[in-house]
Amino acid sequence: MGEELDRNFLILREKADPAPYFLSYTITEQTANVLSASLGTLTSEHQGTSRYLDTTVRVGSPKLDNYHRVRGDRAHFTSGAPIAIDSHVLAIQRRMWLETDRTYRAAAERLINIRTNKQVKVAEEDDSDDFSEEKPSVAVKAVPTHKFATAEWTARVRRLSLEFEKYPEILTSQISVLAQTEKKFMVSSEGTRLQHGRGFARIMITAHAKAEDGMDLSTSDSFEAVEPGGMPTDAAIRESITRVATSLKGLLNAPVVDPFVGPAILSGHASGVFFHEIFGHRVEGHRQKDESEGQTFTKAVGKPVLPEFLSVIFDPTQRRIAGIDLNGWYDFDDEGMPARPVPLIESGVLKTFLMSRSPIRGFDRSNGHGRRQPGQEIVSRQSNLIVESSHKLPGKGLRDMLLDEIRKQNKPYGFYIHRVTGGYTTTSRAGLQAFKVIPLVVYRVYPDGRPDELVRGADLVGTPLASFAKIIATADTVEVFNGYCGAESGSVPVSAASPALLVREIEIEKKAKSQDRPPLLPAPAGKESAN
Repeated sequence: MGEELDRNFLILREKADPAPYFLSYTITEQTANVLSASLGTLTSEHQGTSRYLDTTVRVGSPKLDNYHRVRGDRAHFTSGAPIAIDSHVLAIQRRMWLETDRTYRAAAERLINIRTNKQVKVAEEDDSDDFSEEKPSVAVKAVPTHKFATAEWTARVRRLSLEFEKYPEILTSQISVLAQTEKKFMVSSEGTRLQHGRGFARIMITAHAKAEDGMDLSTSDSFEAVEPGGMPTDAAIRESITRVATSLKGLLNAPVVDPFVGPAILSGHASGVFFHEIFGHRVEGHRQKDESEGQTFTKAVGKPVLPEFLSVIFDPTQRRIAGIDLNGWYDFDDEGMPARPVPLIESGVLKTFLMSRSPIRGFDRSNGHGRRQPGQEIVSRQSNLIVESSHKLPGKGLRDMLLDEIRKQNKPYGFYIHRVTGGYTTTSRAGLQAFKVIPLVVYRVYPDGRPDELVRGADLVGTPLASFAKIIATADTVEVFNGYCGAESGSVPVSAASPALLVREIEIEKKAKSQDRPPLLPAPAGKESAN
């Protein structure tokens, strides 16, 4: 890779007009095994290895180059390409050569359009450079070896998925296991030379049912680890299956919520998603420069944006919290910048943003958060979001505060948001500055001592600035949400670690539901043992 980069960069510098000032190549190799089973039978099995080449060519100058974002333009303006999985030097170099030529032509054409655009449009509010000057990274780290016992895991998922036979109310259920190894190799004209990688394994348990009124219901649980050997025992997985199935069975007979505004506790699992959606996306650096964005916090640096007892750190160097492997860790970001902790909020005050090598006003350096899915453009993205609190209460203390708040507001009940499946948010000016978190398991909490009541059909909605101001206190233990986040640069692994939150006011709206009834025919009565 280094030899081909030196050759191509030298020739383009001599012969091309405009000449490039930066060239980099990244090859990402991914090997994955995926198995899924339902009711004792294997439903899918996949094993494969792929390599992807991403080529970055910058023409012009760091002040203004072909990566300058034109207002209103979110186009994909460079590209990636599959590359041979055999380590055959000539095959790899030929693909790099062809992709360099194609990417350079697109870069040169785009720079012309950008210069024209600047002549006919009003001046931009943020005239920061397009590329920051950084020290190159040189590191050759040991890359993980892919290990997956296919026969053993096939037998396990078949055997474990049979547990759902005990619950005829469930229409479909599935247990999936994923084991993935990723290796990355990067070279750049600045001198970066990197080799690093990571492993990831996940067990996903899902179940689906349909209520008599047509509402589709689902519950899920998951386990994550760096490698398959870190997965839990069969006994722990069976306990999870029981929780998933029992919750879903309860939801079938649970009452449907009405729209509501009032106090609630969000579990650590739910509050991690809450912070990821309503805060994390809005502090990604590129959104502060893009005038089509809502720029919620662009001018809030040095000002309080959260209650003073809360701090937020993004730390991709953290690999484990509360005994759980984190999915958002890495050694280097996708621009070759070393991972490092970034304290974004200290005692409620916003200090900085998540930065790639695209400067914004007041922040002209990367802090190691330029990320992408192979084949996508690099922008600033989240990693491991960690919420810290100085106003922590034990679980009972937090619940007592919720009951007091319900009485104070003269509400008939409050809510406990126990499990969520994810969420999404709108950050552009053209859309509503709002978010939605999608709960799976929600309880009504009564102040008169009645047992908590499982309910269904609730979506949690709101706007960020209003929601932050209503956080009252947190629990004293942390829970972890692991997942993948999709945005402009594709899907990237992320984590959020947070204590449970007591919120003075949340808004619940009714979930959309189907008009179809449950199946008219009874399920087959036959039963076969798994092989």
